Amino acid sequence: MPKVSVIVPFYNVEGYIEKCLETLVNQTLQDIEIILVNDGSKDNSILIAKRFLEKYPEKIVYLEKENGGLSDSRNYAMPYAKGEYIAFLDSDDYVEKDMYEKMYQLAKKENSDMVECDFYWEYPDKKKIDTGEVYSGQNEMLEKVRVVAWNKLIKKDILDKTKIQFPKGLRYEDVEFTYKLIPFLNKVSFLKEPCVHYVQRDGSISNTQNERNQEIFDVLEHVLEFYKENGIYDKFKNELEYVYVRYAFCSSLLRIVKIPDENLQQRLLDKTWENVNTKFPNWKQNPVLKKNKSLKDLYLKTINKTTYKIYCTILGLI
Repeated sequence: MPKVSVIVPFYNVEGYIEKCLETLVNQTLQDIEIILVNDGSKDNSILIAKRFLEKYPEKIVYLEKENGGLSDSRNYAMPYAKGEYIAFLDSDDYVEKDMYEKMYQLAKKENSDMVECDFYWEYPDKKKIDTGEVYSGQNEMLEKVRVVAWNKLIKKDILDKTKIQFPKGLRYEDVEFTYKLIPFLNKVSFLKEPCVHYVQRDGSISNTQNERNQEIFDVLEHVLEFYKENGIYDKFKNELEYVYVRYAFCSSLLRIVKIPDENLQQRLLDKTWENVNTKFPNWKQNPVLKKNKSLKDLYLKTINKTTYKIYCTILGLI
């Protein structure tokens, strides 16, 4: 059994995948399995991937499928993973060569269900380190976790038992996956080093703003339904409300105001306001929001129907 299986879907990333794979095949952790998923790629990514497969057949598992998107590819690969722990990596990103050894050692030392590391935002002309907060317990994790799949190492047994998957055909797949996983994580460890290079490139899904931005509400609704269906909504209702509001008025709002089509932009801004205040009419009294004092939380505390319009205008000019 490999210690770690790394699932790497790829689709038309011929300019990036070689660097990604170089950092994986040269990991200091020798007992590693790299699962490449060709998601119907049409460019030279396939040739590059197969060249690595020929050179490192003992480390690489190569899968092919029709194009179905990132979530579909990750879900497709999970049953093939044999590792004690599973990691996900996007094929346009790359990692430090000792990342998985350090994360695995920490997982074993602390008997962790999941290990999370810091990462770099990598732009063409600069890098900045994203340092996450250390949280304790599932309620606090809901509030503070960074909802990206690629900076985490997750015990395979938990994924096997819960059958949690990524939502197919929707953006914000990591949001749904992470929040559904949280109630099953009893021990989380933190590697306080930046180990992943999150490469920012024009044309990527995360940097393209359009009508699909509203899919955040589909994803969040799936999360709320999951907690209710599993009888755990009341235990986490304050954190879930806080998360819903924060996504709507922070990260989602920042994306919506960048949509070029002004009519579409206004429609989504109106829908955002309506969704939050219909779903959680008393959100301003949320205990998590009231206790927090970050700049983001101070901003949320000042939002009302009037200031919302002002903030949207200001953010659109930035």
